[in-house]
Amino acid sequence: QVQPVESGGGSVQAGGSLRLFCAASEYTTCKRAVNWYRQAPGKEREFVARINDLDRPMYADSAKGRFTIARDNAKNTTYMQMNSLKPDDTAVYFCRIDSIACGGRWYPTTDWGQGTQVTVSS
Repeated sequence: QVQPVESGGGSVQAGGSLRLFCAASEYTTCKRAVNWYRQAPGKEREFVARINDLDRPMYADSAKGRFTIARDNAKNTTYMQMNSLKPDDTAVYFCRIDSIACGGRWYPTTDWGQGTQVTVSS
């Protein structure tokens, strides 16, 4: 199954910022909904943010006001800007891209990517 590629993680101090990227491995001329989830050690994977095919964003309560999800159409990627990071944001962040029918072809929902580690120290 096709996997997206996440990047942009790293280690920052509380209050810092990071920008994560999610790149599809298949190019389409249509916009696809992109979802970000995260998984902290010992916890279940949880929803963080989503941008739908009409570029409408949706955020978990924990992300509202601090995270922004948007597209970079020129690079065929979606990014999530994370500001005012907290130690509770420490997790592996994963993206997944929703299915779409585009140009007469069906693109199924991707598998999870390998994830990118975000570590926020206090």
